[in-house]
Amino acid sequence: MKRPPTDEPSIADLQAALHASEQISSAIVETAVNAIITINGTGIIETANTATERLFGYQSSEIIGRNISMLMPQPYRDRHDSYVQNYLNSGVKRIIGIGREVVGLRKDGSVFPIDLSVGEAVLPSGRRIFTGIIRDLTERKALEDKILHISEEEQARIGQDIHDDLCQQLAAIGCLAKVAQKSLTKAGSPEAQSLAEIVQLISKANTRARETSRGLMPVVIDSGGLMAALEELAQSTARAFEIACEFRYDNPVQVADNKISVQFFRIAQEAVSNAVKHGQAKRVDIHLARQSGSIVLTVRDNGVGIPDSPAKGTGMGLLTMSHRAQMMGGTLKLEPRAGGGTQVTCSVPAPAKNL
Repeated sequence: MKRPPTDEPSIADLQAALHASEQISSAIVETAVNAIITINGTGIIETANTATERLFGYQSSEIIGRNISMLMPQPYRDRHDSYVQNYLNSGVKRIIGIGREVVGLRKDGSVFPIDLSVGEAVLPSGRRIFTGIIRDLTERKALEDKILHISEEEQARIGQDIHDDLCQQLAAIGCLAKVAQKSLTKAGSPEAQSLAEIVQLISKANTRARETSRGLMPVVIDSGGLMAALEELAQSTARAFEIACEFRYDNPVQVADNKISVQFFRIAQEAVSNAVKHGQAKRVDIHLARQSGSIVLTVRDNGVGIPDSPAKGTGMGLLTMSHRAQMMGGTLKLEPRAGGGTQVTCSVPAPAKNL
């Protein structure tokens, strides 16, 4: 007796469909432009696509079965396993499901910036695997570096022009006004007092112009340049805006790389400017320290705090600060203070010679 026909697929059909699905998934992963790596719960690499080989310079056979930390420079290499274990123990996600800019280490020893996105999957067996999608940011970072370099050059040019032209003109006007004021005083003219006030205003304007020109100039090229520049930033801010602004450090922080010094200084400069102009702060504290292998810059103020709708002009400044921090391989965090005001924290891994 023949069995009635059925629309249900046979086992062979299901196996064929599963095989075709696996082939499609494999083809997608292999032809992806970005590197795709899977690791297990202990950080061991299980799979890596062709883009991974191009990006890091390893053959898949050289990295499969080894710890993912081999693709990271210090200090991230030593910290990676603890990150994974802390997540497995606490369930608190620090990078999983969130894209983050970090740095990678190629086979030839070169370090390069990457965008890392990590996803988690639990297999039917209950085993966890993590998938990392990695995008090379070298070209984008080079472009950002070039843009900021051009910006630094333009700021330096403007600062020099203010110092050599505007300040000199204000000084000359001030001298002429002072001569006229003395003549009026000698003649007993009642206008002498008004002119004396004008002389004072010109003198203050000249001081502000000189401080502005110094703020636009690059940080002095030496290991103590950053601390000296931050000290000057605090003093000039206090004088110009008549507020309390102090710079302090727990121990001297020497930064030999002037490019890094410039980025730190610009972040502090922008944070202080935002605190005074937009936060209406009456006190600003700048702090520089070495903490857990990182150089940490903190700018705190007692202003009105972070507004729900940022004032016009602050958005680009915050974005620029973030870019500067990322260029150094660090992070920037903006958060409200418990007692009122805002805190800006920039943390950058310190070069080995600065630890």
